[in-house]
Parts: sequence; structure tokens; C-alpha cells
Amino acid sequence: MKISPGLLAEIVDHALERPDEEVCGVVAVRGTGEDAEAVVVHRARNVHESALRFEIDPRELLALYSDIEGQGYELGAIYHSHVRSAPYPSQTDINFAAGWPGVEWIIVGLASGESPDVRSYLIDDAAVSEQDLIPAAT
Repeated sequence: MKISPGLLAEIVDHALERPDEEVCGVVAVRGTGEDAEAVVVHRARNVHESALRFEIDPRELLALYSDIEGQGYELGAIYHSHVRSAPYPSQTDINFAAGWPGVEWIIVGLASGESPDVRSYLIDDAAVSEQDLIPAAT
């Protein structure tokens, strides 16, 4: 996915605002596959307000999805933070991803205590493959 430094900063800033709990949201894209370019980041509320897991209320997720489609975009990624572990999909993430084929999973890792580590993955049939976050023009 192509993503501008500004949009990536929005995701990281969201994670840093709540370093003790997982934050989450979605990324709208224009285009598909390798040509997908992030255009909007939408924050969402983690209903669990937990450091161990995240979940977007289904009604909020549906509203975000409808808004994205209404603007002529696609849901390109779901993002969240890991505050106690590396930015790699947990088994819970992998299970949740089964309902979202083709959607990337951007994870912001805060566990190291240093600079946030941001990674993106495609999860297909429980197979996890890291994807490049390609800098796009601002």
C-alpha cells in the first residue's frame, strides 16, 4: 500500500496518544492491490479499552465502511497498536482477519519503548505475509 508520511503519522500519533491501550481505526484507499493508495485515516474506538486486545463496535465499523464507500474509496486497511508485543499479528488478529480478505493489517508496535515500529500484513487463510508500506506523495 502506498501511504503518505502524513497519513502514517496520523496512525502513529493515535497510538502514542494512548500508549497503555490498543487503539484502532481504518484506512480508506483509492485503487486496489499493489496500486492501492491510502487517502483517509478514520479513527475508531476500541470497545475493550484494553492493552491486550482491540475491537471496533460492528455498528461503528459498518458506518465507517459505508462512509468510505460513499466517498468512492475502498477499505484498504484496519490498523491497531500493540502496546506489549511486537507489531506482528496475534492469533486473535489472525482469527479476526478471516472476515476481511484482501484488507491489510497495519500494526504499530510500542513495546520496545523506543520509536514506534509500524508494519503491515495481509492475512489470507491464516497465512501472514508482510507488506511494504510505500511512501506516497503528500
